[in-house]
Amino acid sequence: MRVSQTARATAGLGLTQIVGWGTTFLMPSVLGRHIQHDLGLPSEVVYGGITVMFGVGALFSPRVGRLLDRTGARTVMAVGSVLYALSLAALTLSQGMITYLLCWAAMGVASTLALNTPSSIALAQIAGARARQAIAVLAIIGGFASTVFWPVSEALELLFGWRGVVLIYAAIHLTICAPVHLLMLPGRAMAGTHTPAGAAVQAPPSAHTERIFLLLSISFACGAFIFTGFIVHAIGVLRGLGHDPATALLLATLIGPAQVAVRVFELAFGHRYTITSSTLFSSAVLPFGLGLALLAGGNFAVALVCIMAYGIANGMKAVLRATLPLALFGRAQFGTYLGRLALPQGIVSAAAPPVLAAVMASYGAEGVLGLTFVVAMVAFVATILLVRLSGTVR
Repeated sequence: MRVSQTARATAGLGLTQIVGWGTTFLMPSVLGRHIQHDLGLPSEVVYGGITVMFGVGALFSPRVGRLLDRTGARTVMAVGSVLYALSLAALTLSQGMITYLLCWAAMGVASTLALNTPSSIALAQIAGARARQAIAVLAIIGGFASTVFWPVSEALELLFGWRGVVLIYAAIHLTICAPVHLLMLPGRAMAGTHTPAGAAVQAPPSAHTERIFLLLSISFACGAFIFTGFIVHAIGVLRGLGHDPATALLLATLIGPAQVAVRVFELAFGHRYTITSSTLFSSAVLPFGLGLALLAGGNFAVALVCIMAYGIANGMKAVLRATLPLALFGRAQFGTYLGRLALPQGIVSAAAPPVLAAVMASYGAEGVLGLTFVVAMVAFVATILLVRLSGTVR
């Protein structure tokens, strides 16, 4: 049976996304304490590498988005995999804070070239009308990154130490991810998705389009703040609400299944309803869950509702971050718009963990819930205005 180009690309990108997230964003969760002990760095610096990665990646996102519109994803993502390999290899040689953070800065550039946004752009260019389903499949696959890499990192660290593990991960990017990008993706953006060489410069977007973009950017940036920041402090928040450590851990582990479940639902039934309906639902469920927890989060049932609402909203946003801009702005400049949207999302993702850590230290779990509830309400209002302005979009 002949496998379609979309299926091959989705499978290949699924593999590289698991590797990309598992060897960078999720890596300090297991190896962080070993890095901290070996390099003599405080935990804030060790985990601050993730903040540096998000911040640097955000700065490069608009330019990379435009590049992907012109050239397609194959070469760009392959270069990103090579840069990941070099960055991780350099990390194994780091001896202090400066070299450590510089390696994470290089990983930020690599993530802009080869992680979440480029993979969505690649599928939009390849899958065409079926991009929504393909991106949903990719989000489902990517959700297993922690399931794969947390136990793998733990087992390998016992055998090779943290430097050996990171060097193995560098080799995976170089010998597996780079070839997958070169072999599974087309060499150029497919016909109809880019501006031909020598064509007239695109007319600037209308005021109506810019208002839509602004509202979408506000909604996504607020969501990124909550989704990146809350997950880091979820167990601490639950314990701060009065749940014992075992219960807090149990509740927090339900976030992953909720994310995957809603992505599977979106894949199976998403074609039956409009993408704006999905957007409104995901934007409404998050402040609902956070608001309930703020009122009575010490109750197990209420905390469960909050965690499930967070997981559902996060799972949907992982799909909507790519499919909603595609539906609103089309394929021709999809990379450009997605790159522009990634800039504020990356900045707030970099800021969210330390900001919420400071709020947690000063005001406790209730302070974190209060702040995230306000931010979620801002996102919800922006989404309502966005839907009113753009109309129903499938």
